[in-house]
Amino acid sequence: MPQDIASIGANAPVSMTELLINLAVGVALALIIRWHFQRFGSTLSNRAEFAQVFPLVLLTTVLIISVVKSSLALSLGLVGALSIVRFRTPIKEPEELAYLFITIAIGLGLGANQTLTTVAAALFILTVMALMKYSRRTDDSKRLFLSIDWQGQQEDSESQMGAINGVIAKHVPSSDLRRFDVRDEVLAATYMLDEADPQRVNALVEELRGEFPHIGVTFLDQNQMPGI
Repeated sequence: MPQDIASIGANAPVSMTELLINLAVGVALALIIRWHFQRFGSTLSNRAEFAQVFPLVLLTTVLIISVVKSSLALSLGLVGALSIVRFRTPIKEPEELAYLFITIAIGLGLGANQTLTTVAAALFILTVMALMKYSRRTDDSKRLFLSIDWQGQQEDSESQMGAINGVIAKHVPSSDLRRFDVRDEVLAATYMLDEADPQRVNALVEELRGEFPHIGVTFLDQNQMPGI
């Protein structure tokens, strides 16, 4: 019995060759994940800055798993240490959390010496994600938010909105009024438009400005707000 207890606390030596190989593979995969996030990510945060965290998280996970995988005592100690760690930086976008989870999963796989399986699974997941992003971006329909602010006498708001709707209908295939607000001498409206031709969008802006003096027009691209 004492020998069994002693064997639980014993630490098996870590193979430096395996560790270095896994770290090298981790560096390559971390760089791929960083490029993938910058290229196909759609979060509003600074993707280039956030992507710098991936190599650190992945390589740290590889080191931790490589050290504790052969010792139950170290594994229990790791659980206790992590229980007192508090991360104060919030993850606002689900996509950022997904990339972090993929990074940690790859680190776990490499730390457990499942190198070939981890590499194959990681490349497969990233490829599927890229294809899904690409198929969505090549869709012919493009959803835009059109925000209008019109300052002036608002004696007959219904007829004025009818005139604005008529101009919009001439240039876009479909539109959906999402917000309509009249306060004092300001009329505000928000539309959801389906439009992919920049020339038609420019023509819409020019006609709105020509027909309605002192009008403010703002477009917001719902599909690719951060840009690449």
